[in-house]
Amino acid sequence: MGGALVPAHARDGVEVGGNSAFAKLVPAEQVEQSAQLQYSQMLSEAQSKRALAPKDNVELERLRAIAQRIIPFAVDWNPRAASWKWEVNLIGSKQINAFCMPGGKIAFYTGILDQLKLSDDEVAMVMGHEIAHALREHARERMGKGAATQGLAKLGGALAASFFGIDARLTDAIASGGANLLTLQFSRNDESEADLVGMELAARAGFDPRSGVTLWQKMAAASKGAPPQWLSTHPSGSTRIAEIQANLPKVMPLYERARAR
Repeated sequence: MGGALVPAHARDGVEVGGNSAFAKLVPAEQVEQSAQLQYSQMLSEAQSKRALAPKDNVELERLRAIAQRIIPFAVDWNPRAASWKWEVNLIGSKQINAFCMPGGKIAFYTGILDQLKLSDDEVAMVMGHEIAHALREHARERMGKGAATQGLAKLGGALAASFFGIDARLTDAIASGGANLLTLQFSRNDESEADLVGMELAARAGFDPRSGVTLWQKMAAASKGAPPQWLSTHPSGSTRIAEIQANLPKVMPLYERARAR
């Protein structure tokens, strides 16, 4: 049959490309099970220190309400998200930190809420960013690269790793699939991707994506030249603010559509 190919439907929102092939080297189930175990251990430790917020905590209720609005849009980025047992918890700590582990295990530290005085829109930008890491399987990708590095070490080590563009410094713990998912660091590209995907998730949920600019202005002010843990591997504030602003035209219509519902 002749005729031109019908172009694929162009999706609304940001463009970040496909997932890394390295992620496929480690089973998603393995990564999510490891995350569940580590998350449970973290909650138990927080509980033992009386640092775990009770379910009637006002700030925890706020976080869970924001998550409930964002989560329905997660499956468009990763079909596995439909079966994740999502959890949101708040831990008493001065750290300016938040994360979402594989499988939808979200935690915020009180420090990021208290010190930055985050609005709901800004919380949604943080949460969207962290959820994006899980949806884009950045932890699984890092573990896959580690596994590849370990395998290549038997075939020529650093030379092979250099040829394939793999970071040979990844630890044996990551290579064997036993990564500490609480301390795993992502690349700057991962962080930039999470910014954009997170901004889209928040916008679709009816949160103002322009708050990404005020969020990073607050982050920059709080860091005072020494980035807090949450920013240790992130692009500079000015870089990410510029990227957020450049992508606002792609997500503002999503936000306006959500607000009109």
